[in-house]
Amino acid sequence: MIDVRLFVLGLAGFFWGGLTTPLSIHLARRYGIMDIPDARKIHTVQMPRGGGLGLWTGYLLMALCLVGRLPSLRLAATGATVIFFCGYLDDMCSLSPFLRLGLHFIAASLTVLPLGLPPVTAAVALIWVAGMTSAYNLIDGVNGLCLSLFIAASATLCGLKAPGSASVGACMGAMALGVLCWNFPSAQTFLGDGGSTLLGYLFASHFVTAALPALARRAETGTAIRLHELILLLLLFGGVPVLDTMVAFSRRILRGKSPFYPDKGHLHHLLMSLTGSPLWSVSVLLVLQSLTLMGGLAVYARLLAR
Repeated sequence: MIDVRLFVLGLAGFFWGGLTTPLSIHLARRYGIMDIPDARKIHTVQMPRGGGLGLWTGYLLMALCLVGRLPSLRLAATGATVIFFCGYLDDMCSLSPFLRLGLHFIAASLTVLPLGLPPVTAAVALIWVAGMTSAYNLIDGVNGLCLSLFIAASATLCGLKAPGSASVGACMGAMALGVLCWNFPSAQTFLGDGGSTLLGYLFASHFVTAALPALARRAETGTAIRLHELILLLLLFGGVPVLDTMVAFSRRILRGKSPFYPDKGHLHHLLMSLTGSPLWSVSVLLVLQSLTLMGGLAVYARLLAR
């Protein structure tokens, strides 16, 4: 049976994402927020980057509507604003990667620290949320890829059965779907750093808020989540962005380069060289993302049921 509330939230999110994206394209063109092609990039013409503007404003509107039921949205919206403006500034004038990473940790702390998790669990969750914020930015190299992976991840929030997680997941995923119409298969705009980092932060922060407190509170029964279980759970829900980031950082460090040094060795680059098709590249990585997320849901259900 269709949940009418989720349907309405999803429909509103889809139209918001789809109808606000042309405005972001106009603003990007007017203020010169353009992605310039180079040897590392796939596109060959200048492209407006600012597609995350509709996602950010839509998320704030969603937070205003749901904050009565979900007070944690206040801090999540504050963190999302920090992340979006950090990325949006980086789109206009390149910021230091260390400054961006520091701001990512500050935003992550706004959602992780108030949860009252055990110290080790909180530290791992903090690193994961900040890392996911950057990971979604790194995976954003093919039309529709970052948005598609985020939509799949948002759908898993509905399976966590935490208060409000289904509403948040449905609305965020639908907004991303609305923006996807302008980004795939032929892109008229890019998310930019503001949009891609925002997606990573939104999913990671809401997953941590929905999933970890229930697992951590089971300490009195002796079944609280252990460190290796927590790491496995976060790796699975991190999916393709985390896998790609781990491979990219390892490759760069082994070559004696900075882990933040951009290159053309990401998973989507390799798939593009093999298939020559953005559609196939996105499809393969979306299937891999779905499999890891389903594995994460299975592990989460087992941990919660023991």
